Amino acid sequence: METILTQRRAFLQTSGALVVGFTLPAAGRAAGAPAVANGAASIPMGAFLRISADNRVSVICGQSEMGQGVFTAIPMMVAEELDADWPLVSVENGVDNALTNPIFKFQGTGGSSSVRGFWMPLRTAGAAARQMLVSAAAAQWQIDASQLRTNKSFVLGPGGRSASYGSLAEAAAKLPVPEKPTLKNPSDFRILGKSLSRLDTAAKTNGTARYGIDVQLPGMLVAVMARTPLAGAKPKAVNEAKALAIKGVKQVVTLPTGVAVLATGYWAAKKGRDAMAIDWDLGGDGSLNSAAVTQMLDEGARQADAVARKLGSVDAVPGTKIEARYEVPYLAHACMEPMNCTVWVRGDEAEVWIGTQGPGPQQGVLAGVLKTTPEKIKINMQLLGGGFGRRFSFDASTDAALLSKAAGVPVKLVFTREDDMAAQFYRPASVAQMEGVVSGSSLASLKVGVSSPSIGVSSGTKVGPGEVDRLAMEGLADHPYDIPNQLLAWGRKEPGPKVWFWRSVGHSQNGFFTESFIDELAYAAKQDPYEFRRSMLGKSLRHKGVLELAAEKAGWGAPLPKGRARGIAVVSSYGSYAAEVAEVSLNSDGSPRVHRVVCAVDCGQVVNPEIVHRQAEGAIVYGLTAALYGRITYKDGRVEQTNFHQYPMLRMHEMPKVEVHIVPSTEAPGGMGEPGTPPISPAVTNALFALTGKRVRSLPIDPAQFKA
Repeated sequence: METILTQRRAFLQTSGALVVGFTLPAAGRAAGAPAVANGAASIPMGAFLRISADNRVSVICGQSEMGQGVFTAIPMMVAEELDADWPLVSVENGVDNALTNPIFKFQGTGGSSSVRGFWMPLRTAGAAARQMLVSAAAAQWQIDASQLRTNKSFVLGPGGRSASYGSLAEAAAKLPVPEKPTLKNPSDFRILGKSLSRLDTAAKTNGTARYGIDVQLPGMLVAVMARTPLAGAKPKAVNEAKALAIKGVKQVVTLPTGVAVLATGYWAAKKGRDAMAIDWDLGGDGSLNSAAVTQMLDEGARQADAVARKLGSVDAVPGTKIEARYEVPYLAHACMEPMNCTVWVRGDEAEVWIGTQGPGPQQGVLAGVLKTTPEKIKINMQLLGGGFGRRFSFDASTDAALLSKAAGVPVKLVFTREDDMAAQFYRPASVAQMEGVVSGSSLASLKVGVSSPSIGVSSGTKVGPGEVDRLAMEGLADHPYDIPNQLLAWGRKEPGPKVWFWRSVGHSQNGFFTESFIDELAYAAKQDPYEFRRSMLGKSLRHKGVLELAAEKAGWGAPLPKGRARGIAVVSSYGSYAAEVAEVSLNSDGSPRVHRVVCAVDCGQVVNPEIVHRQAEGAIVYGLTAALYGRITYKDGRVEQTNFHQYPMLRMHEMPKVEVHIVPSTEAPGGMGEPGTPPISPAVTNALFALTGKRVRSLPIDPAQFKA
């Protein structure tokens, strides 16, 4: 028999098992949503618990697991306040309105929001369930609940009495849900703050973990598409006969996004797709090239007029003026699992198997595509082989849905690596025109014009003329430095390629711009780069704290072996603060060698320190790969990079030693999936300047700049 505690105290009799759902109005209030007693107008934001007769607790996690550890962190938050026995806790993925992300107001995973968004809702859910179990035991034993305590999934009473949660769950489910259960004092935590083993490790190592690309259904066809090289491109002619001549190919379907070949297996579909050898009409964008992109962004940066931050006046500030231009390219996400989705359309209903960061939006978008309602779209969540923002998109699911509708059978659409690399979901290319005025040893003025395409517009947000896309300016407009005169503005330019969320979003490029230029200004002021930053952080003690810790642990100022130098950077994002010191040398061909990275993070209260360490390390690898190699370029309207031989990843022998230090904190949790990425590129390039006297102002780093 299995039991779930519920606000509505509703029972579902299923195969002899007692099943009761549980959500909390308090969780809605924690998310800033209105709530009314008895849940009449509350927004369901809590967890789901299942407590079985053998005392096992299953936590339903609505967040997508893409390697960041939510399948462990989410259950830890519930289990702590529930006072559950951790070895008996398991996790399941689920799609339900009750699992809405309190920050996004829909079910989705991104922006390093899982822990910081669910910190109070899930703890409240666990605490309420524990209180109900205690009340059930008190009623059975006819004693006051104040005489009882809990420990490892048991309610304990005087005289050695005890009752397991499993034995009490059915009675507890009939009790009213407490609206304001008492939460534990952090000093009493026995689960939170501990480096517990991840719950998904076994499945990911023994091969039982299910990713989207693993889905197999009876009668399923596999689709591979010849995708349009640019939005609006059209095939001049499609030779379906060549595709249909391939054994196993069943159908050719043309969609607005390309031409798909459906076959009994992947290899036949790919051979059929390749056999068509489509000649594309690229239209007016056929001449798109990277030089033109740069020219357009340069113009946008010079003319930037959407003001994101203004303080004092940057006109006629006395002192030494320093000017610099910075640039970053388009970047692909390069998830190890290429994009894929399986859809089975049956009438006005559809069932979907996908590894997605946004199951909630997927339901809405697919309902629109199939002209039905979201309730008739069933999403089966799969594990994600990397997300990084890419799996918030809808290209795979919408195309798979249309193909299934056309074929009348389940269809699994699979992107090749080349398809994914050229799919036009990129981190924006961006240019920044920087101007600072140094007066004596201090920074008197900062003026910046940034130009980029708009992620907000690409993802459906309205950004009018003269308005700022906050995603384009985050990491710059919210920099922490005390500077009396500032003017930071954005100039939107749209060269053509579609831009999208990328790990740390705007912070990834703006962290590079800001921390590189601050370093330049430190040298212009004849100040140590660390001390220069530290002197301007009087209003942001958390920035200052991580900066000081990183410098201390890295031995800032201590002698290094000949041919090595250090660089430093500090950036905050998603409620967390990260400072990094990179220790760098040069190889004989002029390419950088990063030997050591010291990272200090302040992410508020920590759920699982080991997960924090791993996320910081992974974010550094991701950002370092981009700094050394990442670049998507265009020539004659087409992407020039097709696979990892042209879009390299950091290799094992290139991996630096990474040390992560966590600042103890009682602040609310911040995110950790992304904050380690923004500081790494400026830390490395600042170290290169300290080593060579040559400033890197565009990424990826060009070894020719340093070749002897």
